[in-house]
Amino acid sequence: MKYLITIIGPTAIGKTSLSIALAQHFQCEIISCDSRQFFKEMRIGTAVPSQEELAGAPHHFIQNKSIFENYTVGDFEKKAIAKLNELYQTNEYVILVGGSGLYVNAVLKGFDSFPDIEASVREKVNADYEQHGISYLQDQLALLDLTYYQKISMENPQTLQNPQRMMRFVEVCIGTGQPYSSFLNQNKNNRDFTPVIIGLEAERSVMYDRINLRVDIMLNEGLLAEAKELYPHKELNALQTVGYRELFRYFDGDDSLEFAIEEIKKNTRRFSKRQITWFKRTENTKWFDYLCDRKEIIDYINQFTTHQP
Repeated sequence: MKYLITIIGPTAIGKTSLSIALAQHFQCEIISCDSRQFFKEMRIGTAVPSQEELAGAPHHFIQNKSIFENYTVGDFEKKAIAKLNELYQTNEYVILVGGSGLYVNAVLKGFDSFPDIEASVREKVNADYEQHGISYLQDQLALLDLTYYQKISMENPQTLQNPQRMMRFVEVCIGTGQPYSSFLNQNKNNRDFTPVIIGLEAERSVMYDRINLRVDIMLNEGLLAEAKELYPHKELNALQTVGYRELFRYFDGDDSLEFAIEEIKKNTRRFSKRQITWFKRTENTKWFDYLCDRKEIIDYINQFTTHQP
């Protein structure tokens, strides 16, 4: 049997340290599915594991791309499945860890397939965006697929500000004559591994304190300098990220540094709430308090795998 021990939960909850502990116990390797830790230019603001942590177990998909490269969830799915097939040749366990729910789902369930869209449709949508801006894409999606517009408005509102994602939604609606959401959750790829899904949780006040502390640590480690270096490229999709976006506004002269820091903390807390909403819908998840004895989690995994047919 092949098992994918999947660790989910909100930001700053302790997923990294747990993943390393489990990788050491089961003597296996770790696949990261944090959609911002892929980028090598964004080390501090994405809480990339330290060199000491990375040395604790073999990691994959950490800082393996540049912000200047186009990298989609579909690209990640293909690479991750190929890496899993390779790792399962020598071990029945692999760890999957990360706070990006869409990327976790892509590995666990497969990526939704869509019909090919004619180039002329894509060009027209792109031209309309260039002329009318992101609000045009938002209005079009609300008109063509209100269900999906409302879903992402509630669960991941940052997506509404992502031109690449929004253009894709709109071009699928126009090019197929059907709502984008009608193609979701249709024919998923079969997986030849069994997921063992572990969720970490904490009281909201505890979680918020951990987030605030993490932001302070990032700033002490040089987040301001890292953001300043990336500032000339602030329009790139990868940099539409909490922790950078707020500091870019400070560099623009729109906000004070003190206000920007508070905004980072506030927006990270909001992001964590959306993560919880997403992950709480993940089926067959066993939830543990973030401070629980790791032996409890190991015992659960051993029980789970022992009782598989």
